[in-house]
Amino acid sequence: MMKKMLTLVAVMGVMMGMLTGCKSQPTADLVVYGKIFTSENNQVVEAFAVKDGKYIYVGDKAGAEAYVEEGKTEVVDYTGKGLVMPGCGNGHAHYSLGYAIQSVGTVMDRADGVDKFFKEIVPAAVKKAKDTGAKAIFGSGWDMLRFPKDISYRKQLDAICSDIPIYIADEEGHKGLANTILLKKAGLIKEDGTPGKTEMRGGGIILDTDGTPTGYVMEQAGTYVRSFLDNENLFSVDIAKGNMAKIQDLLLSEGYTMYLDGYSSYFFNDNFYKAAQQMDQAGDMHFVLGTAWELDSWMDVDKTLEKASATKQYETAHIKTNWIKLFMDGTVESGTGFVDPLYPGGKQGIPNWSEEELTDITRKANAKGITMHVHVMGNKGVTRIVNAYIKGGKKEMRNTLVHVYGVSEPDYQRMADNNIYVTSGMLWHHATDDLQAELADLLPEGMKDKGYPMKSFFDHGINFSSHSDFPALCGSPDDPFGIMEIVVTGVYYPEKAKPWWPEELLTREQALTALTINVARQMFLENERGSVKEGKYADFLLVTKDVLACPANEIHEAKPAATYFEGKKVFSM
Repeated sequence: MMKKMLTLVAVMGVMMGMLTGCKSQPTADLVVYGKIFTSENNQVVEAFAVKDGKYIYVGDKAGAEAYVEEGKTEVVDYTGKGLVMPGCGNGHAHYSLGYAIQSVGTVMDRADGVDKFFKEIVPAAVKKAKDTGAKAIFGSGWDMLRFPKDISYRKQLDAICSDIPIYIADEEGHKGLANTILLKKAGLIKEDGTPGKTEMRGGGIILDTDGTPTGYVMEQAGTYVRSFLDNENLFSVDIAKGNMAKIQDLLLSEGYTMYLDGYSSYFFNDNFYKAAQQMDQAGDMHFVLGTAWELDSWMDVDKTLEKASATKQYETAHIKTNWIKLFMDGTVESGTGFVDPLYPGGKQGIPNWSEEELTDITRKANAKGITMHVHVMGNKGVTRIVNAYIKGGKKEMRNTLVHVYGVSEPDYQRMADNNIYVTSGMLWHHATDDLQAELADLLPEGMKDKGYPMKSFFDHGINFSSHSDFPALCGSPDDPFGIMEIVVTGVYYPEKAKPWWPEELLTREQALTALTINVARQMFLENERGSVKEGKYADFLLVTKDVLACPANEIHEAKPAATYFEGKKVFSM
């Protein structure tokens, strides 16, 4: 009797299902067909389905069709039109700085020389400042190769404006030019005009023949001098909010849905954090933002770590604040990278921190749940940081090296063994023939035709992600596909130069991995973003070209026809 009743119940269940037309899977909000690179072990699929902003199916077209309900499901057939892929990430850039300069400062072209700088650019900036009542003049863009160090820049700036502090950084942001009033505020020159502070650890202060600073400052000396500007007015919350909208528009148009800001306290305040939080609380943020508070060698370590920790108050669903930024050294190309062997003539770069200090900072930061995000270029600097991360760090914190011009061979495996991450300006993996000739005279042995390794990180199993470092582009593209072509070919297409360090070039799949899931891992987002996988947020691009198959010298032509964030189209051409 019990057996008959169970059979009857089963039959009734089948009949009820037939009568109601119930489906075993939900109706999708969106279904996409096409050639889809998932960033999951180089897998390519035919389709996916999205509901409530997340992937609910990834696989073949036939399987996705079952999630389509006419009148309720939007269907996008991108077959044969290009590539569908995850949204890209930018693991380190300075959009907050770049747009701030455009808002409140003066921007010059790197091709502009000293003559134009003093005759046109600075006078225009001074007029703008006086017309608007500004209490400081700030800008960037000059090329270090065009601006010799043996000029008394402060005197020439004084001749144009002596009553408003002026600071204009170079295109990389590692050097700056200041007038006398600012140098006095910073204590580099005393009120009576005699020399004041003329040395600074981690920085360079160029001196005139009489021992007085010329106004040319380098590395940490530059950030120190800049801290005496009227930073609160230069970068208020209102200015930051206006810039946030511009940053988002650029990111989405280029295909970025994840971004780690490499210096979120550039103006020595938390206004960028406040603006981002307000944007997300209003429902207007369509990318994930990571932020990094900066610790310079002239700052109090413990107080700065407290400030970095305090930024957790600004975290939201789309804002992650758990990074602190340091400078280990300068740049190899300018002679301030910490390298081995030495530069021609026996010069050494500028190391900002001892290994003991770095170890202590790493230990304290990781204990507070803060990940280290350290600028380093020279191979000797890399060794010092790797030692500090191993001695003082926690593997689960994914402490990161940023940029990395050179690596000593034993350090690759040590990085892999200790879960040390790298985010690199893959876009810099090129040089004109003329620049390659110049670097041969400037750089140490072993680095003259080599810089910015890539393949070696993949070979050793190190999480290696891409960044653009905007606006310090060094004549390179900012968008993912311009970057991708460089790392696949070793050439930036307008230069038509010989490839740079071909042994370190990446495959197309590796390039896309570095641009997507590896950035997600760097930002602790890999369980929710960075690849096309069931259960993750549907952040993806419809790309105008199939960058996995088109001629390599055409990859840079690819653009996002559309960018989707959490299943919604947030940009279209």
